[in-house]
Amino acid sequence: MMKPDKLFILVGVFLIVITAGCLSYQPAGDWKDTAPSISYDYELNDMGIQTSAVDVEALNGGTATVYEDRKIISTANLRMEVDSVRTALNEITNLTQDSGGFISSSSIYETGGRYNGRLTVRVPQKNFYSTIELFETAGKVRSKEISGQDVTEEYIDLEARLGNLEKQEKRLQEILEMAVTVQEVLEVENELERVRGEIERLTGRLNYLNQGIVMSTITVSMAEPAPIGGDGWGITDALRQSVNGFINTVLAIIVFVGYAIPLLVFITSVILI
Repeated sequence: MMKPDKLFILVGVFLIVITAGCLSYQPAGDWKDTAPSISYDYELNDMGIQTSAVDVEALNGGTATVYEDRKIISTANLRMEVDSVRTALNEITNLTQDSGGFISSSSIYETGGRYNGRLTVRVPQKNFYSTIELFETAGKVRSKEISGQDVTEEYIDLEARLGNLEKQEKRLQEILEMAVTVQEVLEVENELERVRGEIERLTGRLNYLNQGIVMSTITVSMAEPAPIGGDGWGITDALRQSVNGFINTVLAIIVFVGYAIPLLVFITSVILI
């Protein structure tokens, strides 16, 4: 007959092996795909935009120049949760048109059984804030960001450079009329072409800034809420969970037997000795 201390040691080893086998086993993952969730940060503090007159001093101790009319490009980004993306898109489209604006881009797509949408609109700057307030009635605001880019200095610099180039163009046209030789004509025409190209470039930049100043941009991202309890519960879900539970149980038994058989053989051999 085996001694008590030896039996105690064998039982302890047996328990350790079984515990190790259970810890090494990890159940198979759920078969059900999880719909991606959308996380929002709720921010309702509007960013202030400076629109009052600002003194701009010339370099090297020059006198101060006051620009009463600041050139501001206003933009806003809204993220919203809506009951129906299609309905909200139509509502925001109508509100944009009522505000004197237009749709710059629009998209809608489906993810995990829910619709998401994105809309970029341009509205007159005078209706910028009132339009944002109207958009917020289309759903639940998750985050809001408003910003303004002051382009006053660039705008004034472009106007000054453009004025100088136009004077150069006029002077070159006068010189061209006085040119006598072919070489003189070619030289003046080349310079005139260069000046006109620069005028065209600066004019394009000014037009771009004017469009941003006069028509503000609002981008709205929207998503439908996730269904309560995930994607719902039904017979298919219950069957899927039952199958997962059965498979996990079978795998646990296999792991247990795999660890237990060698240990039982070892215990049997010790007892028989």
